[in-house]
This record gives sequence, C-alpha cells and structure tokens, in this order.
Amino acid sequence: MARIAGVDVPNNKQARIGLTYIFGIGDSRAAKILTKADIDPIAKIGTLDEEQLNRIRQVIEAEGQIEGDLRKDISLNIKRLIEIQSYRGLRHRRSLPVRGQRTHTNARTRKGPRKGTVAGKKKATK
Repeated sequence: MARIAGVDVPNNKQARIGLTYIFGIGDSRAAKILTKADIDPIAKIGTLDEEQLNRIRQVIEAEGQIEGDLRKDISLNIKRLIEIQSYRGLRHRRSLPVRGQRTHTNARTRKGPRKGTVAGKKKATK
C-alpha cells in the first residue's frame, strides 16, 4: 500500500478513487490533484513509481488542509458554535439534525435507536 498524507491508499484502486480514502479529498478534488501532478487518473496506485507518488504528495501539501488538521478545524468550529450558544450549536449539543431537517418521523441516524414508551401494566384482578 502506498502511504500518502499518513493514510494507506490501496494499491488495487485507480488513483482517482484511491485518493478519496484521504479525509478531505473527494472525487473532484482528487481529479484536480492528479491533473496538477500530471498523472493518469485511471492508473492503479500500485503501478505508480515513487517519483509520481512524491508529486502527488507535493500537490496535496500545496492544496490545503487534509486529515488531522481538517478534523481539528471542524471540531473547533463545532465547539465554537456550541460555546456561543447559536441555534446550530444547540442542535449539535442535543445530537439533532443541524440543517433544518424534520425530526418528527425521521432523523434516526442522528437521534439513535427508538426509545419505546413503556405502557403501565394493568394488574390482573382475581
């Protein structure tokens, strides 16, 4: 496996797809990185030589934040929203959808499994 930006990128994937294993790099950003590095996006990661991998690493470093720095910035932004008690911060704190989605019926991923209501049992009369 090739190691790029601290992430093991699988050798059997195309370069365009393999770069998306890095947090902060999606499909379109991977394509831009590969065009700047003059590498065929369809080529497999395993077939690239060390010089080509170094060009990819240099372009990624010049592009901007990825992996740890990006995760840290995102978490700091969320903490700031919670601290200033904005509406979005309150939604983050309560683990509810932040962007205006309905919660009456959906949002199970964000809210977690259902907490069923336990009805009071009636005692049997003799």
